[in-house]
Amino acid sequence: MIDLPLIAGSFVVAVVVGLTGMGGGALMTPMMMLFFNVPPLAAVSSDLVASAVMKPVGSVVHLRRGTVNLHLVGWLAAGSVPTAFCGVFLARAFAVTDAVKYALGVALLLAVAGMALKSWFAGRGGTSSAHEIVVRPIPTVLVGMVGGLVVGVSSVGSGSLIIVALLVLYPTLKANQLVGTDLVQAVPLVAAAALGHVLFGDFQLDLTVSLLIGSIPGVYLGARISSRAPGGLIRAMLAVVLLASALKLLDAGDVVTVCALVAAVVVIVAGALLRRRAAARRAVADPAPQVPARARP
Repeated sequence: MIDLPLIAGSFVVAVVVGLTGMGGGALMTPMMMLFFNVPPLAAVSSDLVASAVMKPVGSVVHLRRGTVNLHLVGWLAAGSVPTAFCGVFLARAFAVTDAVKYALGVALLLAVAGMALKSWFAGRGGTSSAHEIVVRPIPTVLVGMVGGLVVGVSSVGSGSLIIVALLVLYPTLKANQLVGTDLVQAVPLVAAAALGHVLFGDFQLDLTVSLLIGSIPGVYLGARISSRAPGGLIRAMLAVVLLASALKLLDAGDVVTVCALVAAVVVIVAGALLRRRAAARRAVADPAPQVPARARP
């Protein structure tokens, strides 16, 4: 049975994903649990299957543009695919004690921390180098294993967590290659987790269909308007939403939640002001050279 409110909710979440490039599982699964009372294992299962349908679309675009490091994808998949499939068994075992909900809350906190690290690295310009990277197989496989396990249990991490780990391991990876590589490696990862949930989880076809009906146009719309929206503001709002969802899933009290959100907003505003002042000082210290006007013929 098609759920119209769930379609509307998935549309809103997908618009945010299209705007920011992240937050799919980190927003979709908590939304189903908190607002639609979907059981944790069913929410994770349906979200992963829907993601497995949508992930390859963006991957094809990046593959055609040549913005994918296939060596990194291979080593990440070697670690993530088996652990993602095994994560389903952990999720099924945890479902009795509601531990999936708490695992998701912890994963969201890690995602927020990851977004902060990603913003910090981006501010340092760590991904602007065009030099060829040297792949480090063992650390890369370990990142894939941890990411796959988290995704298999909670559906969170295929983008927000692994992309930060790639930033730490390969700070000279160009920004477009970082996004493309992360998106392509997420295809086998999410597919393995989705297959495990179809076989052993609590996959519900009606939930997945509703998610796809709302998500596909939402992602398209978000991607279309992303160039006009202030990316920094959208990502800051996403971080606040993820933090609130994490605290709610971890059964934090209202006072703790409000204080944490206020502190997060203060940190975001202060960071934005500091970056603006630093940019202004750099502009004064190193003004752009004046380009002479081209003489008319």
